[in-house]
Amino acid sequence: MSEMHLCKICQVNTNEEGNRFVGIQADSHGAKVCFPIGYCLPETDAEIRRDIRHLIQVLAEFTTKKERLLAARQFGALQTVDFPIHAYQSVLEYYFAIGGRYYVETEHTYLTAPAGKQDWARTVRKHTPLIQNQSGISSFIYTAYEVRASRPNDTKLITQINRFCVYEAFRKLGWLYVPYMPKEPGAHPDIRTSIAIVQQKLAATNDDRKRMLFQGMKDMLEYMDEETSDRAFYYGVDDFKGVWEQLVDRAFGVRDKERYFPHSRWMLDYGDNRQTRPLQPDTIMIYEGKYYVLDAKCYKYGQSGIPAHLPDASSIHKQITYGEYLEKHQNVDVDKLFNAFLMPYNMAENPFGLHTIVGNIGEAIGDWRRNRKYYERIQGIVVDTRHLMYHYAGKPAKEKAELAACIETVRGRGQIAWNFECCNISL
Repeated sequence: MSEMHLCKICQVNTNEEGNRFVGIQADSHGAKVCFPIGYCLPETDAEIRRDIRHLIQVLAEFTTKKERLLAARQFGALQTVDFPIHAYQSVLEYYFAIGGRYYVETEHTYLTAPAGKQDWARTVRKHTPLIQNQSGISSFIYTAYEVRASRPNDTKLITQINRFCVYEAFRKLGWLYVPYMPKEPGAHPDIRTSIAIVQQKLAATNDDRKRMLFQGMKDMLEYMDEETSDRAFYYGVDDFKGVWEQLVDRAFGVRDKERYFPHSRWMLDYGDNRQTRPLQPDTIMIYEGKYYVLDAKCYKYGQSGIPAHLPDASSIHKQITYGEYLEKHQNVDVDKLFNAFLMPYNMAENPFGLHTIVGNIGEAIGDWRRNRKYYERIQGIVVDTRHLMYHYAGKPAKEKAELAACIETVRGRGQIAWNFECCNISL
C-alpha cells in the first residue's frame, strides 16, 4: 500500500448507529482502520502506522475476547476463534528485526583447516602427522586439523514453515509495516505437521526471542487450521464506551475507588434483606488533597457541539449523589470536592476553538439544588482522544494537573441563583 492508500483506509468514527466500530477490518482485498471519536489522524505514513499499532495495543489491553468476537459478528463474520493479531505481529517483527530474513537454523559440520576448534579424535583418524626427532625424543606434528564449524541450513522444515508464516502474516498485516509483499513461500509441510514441528521447537528452546517467534507461529497455524486463510478478519469493538471509561480511570483514578461507592439495600418484609449493587462512579481522582469525581462519557458533543449530545438528567443526578456521599459520609471537605464529565474531542479540530489537551465547555446543575457547592456543578470537560490513548499509563502527573485546573474553573464562575419560580418548583 502506498502512503496515499494508507491514509484513505483510515477513518474516525462518528459514534452514530452503524459507525461505532473501532479497530481493524481486513480481508484479501484490502483493509479499513476505524479510530474512536475525537481522534486526530496524523499526516505522515510513519505516524499512521505507529498509531494503528498503538490502537491494537490499547484494544488488546482494554477489551476481552468476547467483546471482540461480538464486534466481528456485527459484520456477519461467523468466527469461532479470536483473531490472534499479536501472533501475526510477532512473526513480522522477528522477520524485520533480523534484517528482513527468514528464521534459519545452523547445523554443525567439520572441515580441514590449519586452525580452529580442533576435534582430536577426528584429526587422528583422518590425518597422518609428521614425525620429528629431537634429542632422541620423537614427537608428532599435525599440519592440518579437523575443526568444528557451523553453517546455515535454509532447507530445514522449520525455515519452510517460517517462510509460509511470514507470507501469511504479510497478507493479513504486512501493510502495517511496509508497502510490499515478499515472494510466495514455496513448498512447506501441511498445517497439522507444521504445528507439531513448531511445538517441538518451542519446547526445546530457552531463548526468549525464539520462544516468542515459535509461539506466534504456533498461534497463527492453529488459527489457520480452524479458519480459511482468505476469510476476512475483524479486530476491535463495536462500541468504544468501555475502553474510554478504562482509559480515564487508568490515567486519573485511584486504585481503591470502591471505598467511595454509596451502597443501598432493600429491607424486605419477607426473606433475607437484599443488598443492591452500589452506585459506581467511573473514576475518583485525588490530586493535591482534593477529590474529583469523574464520569467518562464517550458522547458526541466534543465533535458536534450539539447540546443534545451531552449527558442527560439521570447522569447529572448520579454525579451529585456521588459528591453528596463523599461530603456527608466520607467527610471530604466540601471546598475540596469537584465533579466532572469527561468527553472525547479533537483538540486540533473542534467546534469550540479549543487547542488544549483538556478544555472546559460549561457545567451541568440540578434545578432542585441550591448549587452553592462545587460538586453540585458538574463541569463538562473535553479530553483529546489521541493524547489520552498515548498517555494513560503511569498516572501522568502533567495530565492530572491540567485536568484539575480545568475542572476548578468552577471556582471562577459566578454563583447560580436559586429561583423556585423560574424552575417551576413548588414546595
